[in-house]
Amino acid sequence: MLTDTHNSPYAKVSPLPCGSTRWTKGFWADAEESNTKNTVPHLQKMFESKDISHVLENFRICAGDAEGSFDGTVFGDGDFYKWMESAVYSASLSGDQALLDKLDEYIDLIGRAQLDDGYISTKQIIGERENNGISRLGDINDFEVYNFGHMFTAACLHKRLTGKDNFLDIAKKAAGYLDHLYQESARTGNVQTAVCPSHYMGLMEMYRTTGEKKYLDLAQLAIRLRDSVKDGLDDNQDRIPVKEHRKIIGHAVRANYLYAGIADLCLETGDGEYINVLHSVWDNLIHQKLYITGGCGALYNGASPYGQFFIHQLVHQAYGYDYQLPNITAYNETCASVGSVLWAYRMFQLEPKAEYFDLIERTMLNVNLAAVSLDGKKYFYENMLRRAKELPYELIWPLTRSEYILSYCCPPNLARTIAESSEYAYTVSDDALWTGMYGANRASVQLPCGTAFTVEQETAYPYDGTIRFTFSDIRGGDFQLKLRIPGWAEKGHIICGDTKLELTREQAGSYQSVSVSGDHASVELYLDMPSRYTVSHALVEENTCQAAVERGPLVYCIENPDSELDTLDDLMLDPTETFHPVPMQIEGRDMMALEGSALAVCHEEDYDPGALYQTLSVRRLTPTKIRMIPYFAWDNRGYGEMKIWMPVALRQLP
Repeated sequence: MLTDTHNSPYAKVSPLPCGSTRWTKGFWADAEESNTKNTVPHLQKMFESKDISHVLENFRICAGDAEGSFDGTVFGDGDFYKWMESAVYSASLSGDQALLDKLDEYIDLIGRAQLDDGYISTKQIIGERENNGISRLGDINDFEVYNFGHMFTAACLHKRLTGKDNFLDIAKKAAGYLDHLYQESARTGNVQTAVCPSHYMGLMEMYRTTGEKKYLDLAQLAIRLRDSVKDGLDDNQDRIPVKEHRKIIGHAVRANYLYAGIADLCLETGDGEYINVLHSVWDNLIHQKLYITGGCGALYNGASPYGQFFIHQLVHQAYGYDYQLPNITAYNETCASVGSVLWAYRMFQLEPKAEYFDLIERTMLNVNLAAVSLDGKKYFYENMLRRAKELPYELIWPLTRSEYILSYCCPPNLARTIAESSEYAYTVSDDALWTGMYGANRASVQLPCGTAFTVEQETAYPYDGTIRFTFSDIRGGDFQLKLRIPGWAEKGHIICGDTKLELTREQAGSYQSVSVSGDHASVELYLDMPSRYTVSHALVEENTCQAAVERGPLVYCIENPDSELDTLDDLMLDPTETFHPVPMQIEGRDMMALEGSALAVCHEEDYDPGALYQTLSVRRLTPTKIRMIPYFAWDNRGYGEMKIWMPVALRQLP
């Protein structure tokens, strides 16, 4: 979900207007095209189907267009609003008038389903009509306010892109209902937690879109009331007051949505206590609880209490303890990684540091894109880091992508994120253009200082580290180009005119500024991209004496088709070997694989792969050629093993 912070007093940088940047070719253009042509229409069919999701059927029943009872998930309304956000963005940029017209039909349907007091949640409307015991606000896990929040964000984007008020008017009525609800809670002290609090971000965007301060006030009230919840839970991050939060715990999606919403509030109020909270929980995420892919929320069920060992509450999709990062059972719900991008984007606007866009890029390129098949029609709910040949136990979600999953929140969340990916290319401050995610694009830029220009970015990134910027149609004075030097960059250089600036490890994870003057000026950033072996903290026990292979911003993995071994369990990395990039295709998508030599374990004849313990019996290690592919491309060639982390064969150096 995008932000419009150009009037936010505490935003140090702000996004360009929607649609100002377009991917032109290459990596992100391919991903966006697949999303527009395949994912968005595929999701529309799922939501339209009475027999699959029943989502639109629920709205039709509420509106009196159909008969029947509620079916599907309690958060189906919100999932559909997320899809609407992806659809309006894709349709507006591609000029798909038929889809825009269809969206107007859906908006009319939602408006007719909405009650006179502004309430809109299909399960409760139908339940109250049937007098079946289901009523509004009876169960926090019915996700009513979550549904509201996603409506707010979709309606605001619809207004910004189309100029129409029809969807925003529905959102205003719903916000009016929410305002009455929270005012009554403040008066009585009877406060309920809103799980997965998307409405904080949604209300902030309502404020920015309408300019009406009541939405800012309502967001502040909603966040403040969290501290009045009785018998709060780690699951919902409300066991202790928000301003006492120091570690990131509980349900990962709920946490990331919460802190993204608080960051939104800080962009408007500059509340120092909340900013301190954000820094503390962010540091805990980045340094103790984040997967190499950018995935987060490691555990299906778990707990991570604040040192209170005897206060263990069951937490679903939990962050877990520090460094508790399993691979086969890694949960990493896609919505959690989408939430971390939303949070990091708002943190960057508060304080433009490279670490935030490093996280956005790592997450977007790796775990987010891994959650959808290359044809755009199948999805992961959870994102594991290792898949074994077979498991002696069952996991809650399938081990391969599915067209439809019961909890369908992730696919539309992913669709809107990919649809809006070009918005992460640039932000602006007074006299500067800040780079975010790199990719071939063209953008029309108006800086707050008055300078305007067109920028063309040419690159084969993330497979190549050469990024060239050409500026034309410059109107106004000189300006600054802020170039993000990723944290993984060991060396490179910047060329601007006759000046060449060498980059070393000291500049990694920072922004470097160059002055741009004169029409048709150009700047070239070159980032050296050797493959590298990455190791994890010693307390990440599953990765002890193991390494992963990365190149540039991409994490690589190995699958069965890329090794001659019967099982990847017999593969070891040789850190003295170097992997080299080679072009390949999977499902018609061009990408850069890595090829090199590793070591195969040859066991003694009495080795038993099924034994829990046995005497070490390795006959020898023999060289073997392997290929590794970007993690985002895995599970597109049939079922088989996959590994990111592999044991390392260390030899005594001379």
